Amino acid sequence: MPHTISLRLQDSTFENLDKLCRELERNKSYIIKKALNQYISSYADYQIALDRLRNKDDEIISSDEMRNRLGL
Repeated sequence: MPHTISLRLQDSTFENLDKLCRELERNKSYIIKKALNQYISSYADYQIALDRLRNKDDEIISSDEMRNRLGL
């Protein structure tokens, strides 16, 4: 079930969003949903990377070893 939210934007952000909507021929809701989904996905990847960096038991390998493991 979809949910509705509201937010306040600075004038410059609103103007940039409006310009982007015209360029892409999409509505504001579409652009905001896409941007939010991308942010959430990127943040999840960021958290995974941080967790791995903090894990003292996680094996650290060189870039050469990674390439070898990937067959590159």
